Amino acid sequence: VQLQASGGGLVQAGGSLRLSCVVSGRTFSNYDMGWFRQAPGKERASVTAISSNNGRTRYADSVKGRFTISRDNFKNTVYLQMNSLKPEDTAVYYCAATIGSNWRAVDYWGQGTLVTVSS
Repeated sequence: VQLQASGGGLVQAGGSLRLSCVVSGRTFSNYDMGWFRQAPGKERASVTAISSNNGRTRYADSVKGRFTISRDNFKNTVYLQMNSLKPEDTAVYYCAATIGSNWRAVDYWGQGTLVTVSS
């Protein structure tokens, strides 16, 4: 299975970016999908996730109301729409796939895409 993330870049505070993650090699619809991020000097942390069966979503408190996760099972792609970006959102963002919402044992990771938010 391969997860290919894209869409990162440099944006000013208050701006928007949309990340994409294309999954190949397995039945995408079977997997819960998520986005994690790792800021410089910090541990990787969960940002958001979307379930495989009913599309239920959850968000870290720090991004609620600003970020939206979605998935397109026909395109084998998960998206992360990020609005009202803040400098503290600066991080490498990773997409991830797991079965049964078992986020403590992620099955697959993408390669990461860097998001830099300038003040």
